[in-house]
Amino acid sequence: MKMLFDFFPVLLFFIVYKAVDIYAATAVLIAASAVQTFGHRIFKGSFEKSHVITLVLVAIFGTLTLALHDEVFIKWKPTAINWLFAAVFIGSHFIGKKTIIERMMGANITLPAFVWSRLNIAWALFFIMLGCLNLYVAFSFDTDTWVNFKLFGLMGLTFVFIIAQSLYLVPYLKEAEKTDAD
Repeated sequence: MKMLFDFFPVLLFFIVYKAVDIYAATAVLIAASAVQTFGHRIFKGSFEKSHVITLVLVAIFGTLTLALHDEVFIKWKPTAINWLFAAVFIGSHFIGKKTIIERMMGANITLPAFVWSRLNIAWALFFIMLGCLNLYVAFSFDTDTWVNFKLFGLMGLTFVFIIAQSLYLVPYLKEAEKTDAD
């Protein structure tokens, strides 16, 4: 359910783009990101950092797109977000005792330190790859193809990556269950 909530601004962007144009879709994306960010605050009692970061970048790139009437800025937004997330994942190797992935998931599962490190690096590389892939599609294909990729390609790749990550974790989770049973 959380992933659906996280993707609803992109879904609205897609729908409005198909019905109207990139500029109306950009305005809706800004509004939907604000609703998402403040809705989480109202219903959960706190801001989610990823929503706040996304809102700030959507507001910056979206406003530039609308003010300058140039879609190139909104096309850069997914890359900026993904590369910022990659920087956070990489930085967490050097700041604090736990990587960001361990801080996010550590309360739910127990893994050896080297697995947390590998997962963190995998997420950083994944975000870097998504950013590069977004630029490739944005500037090698027409806007319609990019919008389709933004919704289906990026979301599909994320689902595939999460499934691959889950498969990678299975042996370590079984090992943790054996240790807990002893």
